[in-house]
Amino acid sequence: MSVFVAVDQIEKVFSLSGGGKYVALKGIDLEIKKGEFVSLIGHSGCGKSTLLNMIAGLDLPTEGVVTLEGNPVTRPGPDRMVVFQNYSLLPWMTVRENISLAVDEVLRDVPKEERQAIIEQNIQMVGLSHAADKPPAQLSGGMKQRVAIARALATRPKLLLLDEPFGALDALTRGNLQEQLMRICEESHVTAVMVTHDVDEAVLLSDRIVMLTNGPASKIGGILEVDIPRPRRRMEVVNHPSYYSLRSEIIYFLNQQKRIKKLRAKKTEPIARHGLEKINLELGFVPLTACAPLVVAKEKGFFEKHGLDEVSLVRETSWRGIVDGIVGGYLDAAQMPAGMPVWLTVGGHQDKPLPVVSSLTMTRNGNAVTLAKKFYEQGVYTATDLKRMLLESTEQQHTFGMVHPSSMHNLLLRYWLAAGGIDPDRDVSLKTIPPAQMIADLKAGIIDGYCVGEPWNLRAAMEEVGFTVATDLEIWQGHPGKVLGVREDWAYTYPNTHIALAKALLEACRYCADPAHTEEIRQLLSRREYVSTSVDYIHLGNPNDYVCSLDRPMREYAHHLFYGDGVNRPSRTEHLWMMTQMARWGDIPFPRNWMEILERVCRVSVFSTAARELGMLDIKYHRGPIELFDGVKFDAEDPIGYLNSLAIKRDFSVAEVAVDARRAAA
Repeated sequence: MSVFVAVDQIEKVFSLSGGGKYVALKGIDLEIKKGEFVSLIGHSGCGKSTLLNMIAGLDLPTEGVVTLEGNPVTRPGPDRMVVFQNYSLLPWMTVRENISLAVDEVLRDVPKEERQAIIEQNIQMVGLSHAADKPPAQLSGGMKQRVAIARALATRPKLLLLDEPFGALDALTRGNLQEQLMRICEESHVTAVMVTHDVDEAVLLSDRIVMLTNGPASKIGGILEVDIPRPRRRMEVVNHPSYYSLRSEIIYFLNQQKRIKKLRAKKTEPIARHGLEKINLELGFVPLTACAPLVVAKEKGFFEKHGLDEVSLVRETSWRGIVDGIVGGYLDAAQMPAGMPVWLTVGGHQDKPLPVVSSLTMTRNGNAVTLAKKFYEQGVYTATDLKRMLLESTEQQHTFGMVHPSSMHNLLLRYWLAAGGIDPDRDVSLKTIPPAQMIADLKAGIIDGYCVGEPWNLRAAMEEVGFTVATDLEIWQGHPGKVLGVREDWAYTYPNTHIALAKALLEACRYCADPAHTEEIRQLLSRREYVSTSVDYIHLGNPNDYVCSLDRPMREYAHHLFYGDGVNRPSRTEHLWMMTQMARWGDIPFPRNWMEILERVCRVSVFSTAARELGMLDIKYHRGPIELFDGVKFDAEDPIGYLNSLAIKRDFSVAEVAVDARRAAA
C-alpha cells in the first residue's frame, strides 16, 4: 500500500509572550497508508492536537512538511475534515441543515438531488433519521457528536481527523459511537487519524497507535501495530491474545512519561561539594530483596558519609524502566541485572549501542526457577522430568516468565532448560514480566513457571502456588546477580562521584552481609517505598524451615551473597560468559571486538580505588573457571568456539560493535 499521508521531519515552535520560544514538536516522522486508522496518544501538552492541526492544514509546521497524496498541505481543505470534541454545530440549524451547509459548500458541483441523497444517507448512517429536523439544543451529547461525524463524512473527505471526539461523552454513549465509527470507516474505507487519551479506545479503533513523549520537543516514543483482526466488537476484542499486552504497553509508556516528567521537574543542576563533581543523584532500583545495598546506603547514611548528600532512590516496577531511565539520562545510576551493562553497550536496546560501565557487583545468587504446583504433582523435580512432561503433555504451549533479556534470570533459565534438552524458544515460550507480577500470573495460569529473584520464589512456595525446582546455587553457585551501572559519559563527567558511589554501596554490601543486621534489613526492605511486601517473604539468609516444607525435592533457599572474597569485584570473565549467552539466543551479535567491550564495561579500577580507600585490602579476588551444573566449562580464551560447541542455540552472528567513546547525554 502506498503512502497516503506523510509527515516528514516536522518541527513546531511557538513564540512566547515574554520573547522566548517553546518547541512543541521536534523530528516527527510518520507515514499513513490509505484506509488506515491511526491514533495519537500521550499526556496533555505532548502536541497531539498540534500535530493533528498541521495534518488538517489549520496550522503550519515551523520546519518540515506534511503531504497528502504527495501534495504539500499548506491550508485547510475539504479533502480533510475535522471532528472536534465540542461538536461545532450551528445552534439555529437542524441536524439536516447543519449537514446540508457543509455538503452544499463542498459538493456544490454535484447535482442537488444527489446532494440531498448524500445528506439523507449520512443521517441514516449515524442513526439520526428520527431527529433530522431537531436543533442541537434538543439533542444529547452523543447525538450531537453523531451529527458532527455525519457532517464530516458527508463531504466525502480523503482524510477524517478526529480530535478526542468522544471525550465528553458518558461511557455507554462513547462505546456505542465507537462501534458506529468503526463500522462507518470499514464500510466507507475511510482513512482516519484520531487524538485520544483513552487507552482502550485506541486499541479498539486503531490499526496503529502512535505514542508521543512529553513536551517540550515531543517526539514519537513508539508505534504499536494492532494485530487484532477486523471487524471488531467492543465486548469481544478483550478476548484477543494481543489485547492486554497492547494495553499494558501503552499504559507502561504513559506511566513512564509521567515519571520522566516528575524527574525532569525535580532535576537540578549538578551540585558540587566535598571534592565531588555531583552530590545530587537519582538512583534507580527494582523492588527485590537484592536492592538491599541501595536501601541500606540510603537509610544508614552511607551515601552522606561519602559526601553524597542528596541521593534519591527511584523505584521502577521493571527493568525496562531502568533501561529507559539510563538511556534517557533521567537516572544517574541504577541497580542492574548483571548482563545489562554489556547488553546496552553492544546495542541490545533498539540496536543503538550505549556504553554503560559497572564498577561493583552488589549481589550474587538470589534467583531460582519456580514451577506451578501442578508440575510437582505430576512428578516434575528436574529439567529432565520437565522435558518428559512436555513430551507427554497435550497442552499446546507452556509459558515461563523472566524479567529481562539481559538478566541472569533469563540466562540461567535458558541454560537450565537447554541443559535438560529443552529448547527455550521452540519447546516452550519465554515471556518478559515485571518481577512483582510473577505470582499473580502464576496464580492466574498465564504462565507455568518463572525464574526471578527473591522474594518471589519464596513467596510462591509459602502461598503454595508454586515450588522451587532449582536454585541458582544448583545451576551456578556464586553467579553475579545485580550490579551498579552508570553511563560511560556519566563516569567520565563525574569520576570522583563515581568512586564515592561505589564506596557507599560497597560499605552497604558489607553491612548487609553481617547476620547481626538481618532483621533490621528485612524490616527496611518490607516498607512500602522499597519492596512493599510482608516481611515474612523477605530473607537474606537460608530459611529452610519455610522452603523445605515440601517432601521433595529438598531445596536450599536461593540466598544472596552481598560481600566477601570475590563477591563485589566486577569480573571480565563473567561478563564474557553473559555476552556469549545473549549471543547464543540471538539477543545481541557476538562482538568481534569483545575484549575492547569488556575493558570498557568492567571498571575494575574504580572498584579497586573504592576498596583501597575503605581499607578493604584483605579481600581475595581470584575466582576459578566458570563451570555450571552440567559440568561444561566455559573457555574464556575461545568464546566463539564455546558457542559453537553448544547443542541448543540460535544461529548467532559475529560483528564489530562500534561504540562512541563519550556519548553525549540524551
